[in-house]
Amino acid sequence: MFLLYLLSLLYGGAIFVRNLLYDSGVLKSKKLPVPVVSVGNISAGGTGKTSLVRYLAQELGRTLRVAVLLRGYRRKSRGTLVVSEWGSLRAGIEEAGDEAYLLARLLPDASVVVSEERFKGGLLAVEKLGAGLIILDDGFQHRRLYRNLDIVLLRKRDLTDRLLPAGLLREPLKNLSRADAVVLSYQDVEPFEFEFKDKPVFKMFRKFTHLLNTRFERVPLETLKDKEVIAFAGLGSNEQFFRSLEKLGFRLKEKLSFPDHYHYRGFELKKDELYITTPKDMVKLPPAENLFALDFELEIEGLLDFVRERVDG
Repeated sequence: MFLLYLLSLLYGGAIFVRNLLYDSGVLKSKKLPVPVVSVGNISAGGTGKTSLVRYLAQELGRTLRVAVLLRGYRRKSRGTLVVSEWGSLRAGIEEAGDEAYLLARLLPDASVVVSEERFKGGLLAVEKLGAGLIILDDGFQHRRLYRNLDIVLLRKRDLTDRLLPAGLLREPLKNLSRADAVVLSYQDVEPFEFEFKDKPVFKMFRKFTHLLNTRFERVPLETLKDKEVIAFAGLGSNEQFFRSLEKLGFRLKEKLSFPDHYHYRGFELKKDELYITTPKDMVKLPPAENLFALDFELEIEGLLDFVRERVDG
């Protein structure tokens, strides 16, 4: 335990020095010719970033040409890659990474680009794809790219957690001073209150409205409501998913929990069983008639008006 505490102190020191170099101008951020909205967090995984990115891209995409920019975590490719161009897929899941590929499948009116060098990827999205707004996924710690707006998601457990590796925090809570807005996630299963100085705070609720089949077509929740199902997930916080299913009244025959970004190699569905998972997990499996994903819509009162005002400004 003492070793973990010591390593957390060293990690915290490195984070402090890095941020100080950016704040003092020694390290500089590169600026794109269009607005950039960053969605990030201060903890490792499981805060709902992908869901919020999808929500913002869908809503802002009604009036703007939006491109989503990601690193492409665990993808089997390098460099800058166009995953989708205004709804048309240009890469598979192994090339793109699971989150980027999922967003490409779910956002028919946006483009999705992955790149280790986010500035380079953003520039391609603007110059080659004609994007007028960039949504930067997991961008709070990626300070090399200038952003017009920093939105940071916060979980209840983040309020009392420790820095890596003793806990899951990537930055201390006080670093929320860099954020423009804070979004409190998972309010539908774990409501909590939080204020930080003069920062605007919004609450994110998930409204579970439908399922998706493996063709990504909407299916009523009632399709599985009176049947026993096997639930599985490989998220940063699987328990949130299982709790949501139980709260909705699904009859869970079994709960299978896997690590975040699990590959599912060797995982086979039994033909006489019904399965329910998340869209992020479902894209990694072959199409099957007995496999469904729980999908939802977000409700975040006031956030869209706040973002539009800042982007327009």
